[in-house]
Amino acid sequence: MEHTLGQRATAEFVGAFTLVFVGAGSILAGGDLVAVGLAHGLAIGVMVAAAGGISGGHFNPAVTIGVYITNKIETRAAAIYIGAQLAGGVVAALLLRVALPGAIHGELGVPALGSGDVAGGTWSVTSGQAILIEAILTFFLVFVIFGTAIDEESPFGGIAALAIGLTITLDIMMGGPLTGAAMNPARWFGPALAGGNWSDALVYILGPVFGGGLAALTYDGVILRPRQKDASAA
Repeated sequence: MEHTLGQRATAEFVGAFTLVFVGAGSILAGGDLVAVGLAHGLAIGVMVAAAGGISGGHFNPAVTIGVYITNKIETRAAAIYIGAQLAGGVVAALLLRVALPGAIHGELGVPALGSGDVAGGTWSVTSGQAILIEAILTFFLVFVIFGTAIDEESPFGGIAALAIGLTITLDIMMGGPLTGAAMNPARWFGPALAGGNWSDALVYILGPVFGGGLAALTYDGVILRPRQKDASAA
């Protein structure tokens, strides 16, 4: 059954809403790194399982852009997907402000650059380093999405939701203390708008878009297109 663009956009809105409400909410509720990583990963995993068959389960402008530049979604649909994802993130963040006590609103789970103390001094992540980290983490995510959910010949398509959710979790385990490991402009945009905190905006736009686009072009150019050429030549 082919779904309408409105149905697909609704699925994208709900998926992004779930990510921000549960993911950012887990931070505001005081979760440690493991809890936060699992909250984000499980949120996306269950939403991919529930809505992947409707919209493809992007829930992330970086994913949609990667799919778009490899000619797997039309321009109008891609724009509507991204709009729905950003709107889902904003509504989720605004509802967190309403649902949670004001004392724990904090920064509403806005991703931020890390810093800390080490023996002999302090450390802090620069904007350039953060863009690189976000790009690499998003590369992993989009590569896994292409390898499990988009590649129709993948033997692991049945576990796409699990693989994608776990990739988000492992990325947060590494990148959470460094950049917040957003990997998703919508995950940053919703809390940033609701909380009025636009710090390091370029990190959370350029990093995911560049990394996701590179992953899409790599998988499509190295794996999918050569396979299609071999099939047409046979």
